[in-house]
Amino acid sequence: MTTATYHRFRGNLETYFDRTAAKAWEQLTSDAPVSGIRATVRAGRTEMRNTLLSWLPADMRGLRLLDAGCGTGALAVEATQRGANVVAIDVAGSLVAIARDRAPAGLDIDWRVGDMLDPALGSFDHVVAMDSLIHYQPGDIVGAVARLAQHTRGSVVLTFAPRTALLMAMLGMGRLFPRADKSPAILPVRDQHLRHLISAAIPHAKIGRDRRISASFYTSHALEVVTR
Repeated sequence: MTTATYHRFRGNLETYFDRTAAKAWEQLTSDAPVSGIRATVRAGRTEMRNTLLSWLPADMRGLRLLDAGCGTGALAVEATQRGANVVAIDVAGSLVAIARDRAPAGLDIDWRVGDMLDPALGSFDHVVAMDSLIHYQPGDIVGAVARLAQHTRGSVVLTFAPRTALLMAMLGMGRLFPRADKSPAILPVRDQHLRHLISAAIPHAKIGRDRRISASFYTSHALEVVTR
């Protein structure tokens, strides 16, 4: 069952991307020149996406994948090119529109706008939630992973913002800027605390691989939850 805070933060994300940040995100996730800070974010996100893709089978023919929080669609495209049957969903319709326009012709990707926890999406072999849960409280992250795991035969791969001194300092600096200039808050989580919560909430699953990527202004930690 989703909580009030989950719905509130999800609504904040929808508003931010659809009304404020669509153009900036379109540029960040393209090949267009960007500032030095944004270049480090782009490089970090590329490295993280490649890491998550490396945790999926090289040959995905016959497998169903949920890209939970697909953004502008780069991961969904590559998984589809491996043969996966991909459902790519994001709460921000503006980002899904960019993803649909960018996808190579001939790729059959099921683009959706909505909630990644919608049970009507069906069951999957793998779920990837790259940087789509970093704005939620720990309890909501775990609740989302548990909901996804109920309908996943192989693995749920997620990223979270690790609670490190450097990241906390960077977020502290961000609070000096006017609220209108800010993206929705990133909520750092302690690695071991999150692992404990996931293990308690999904006793049949096990924690698999993990990797932290720190690229200057991009810090994110990947975690694999094996559900089978």
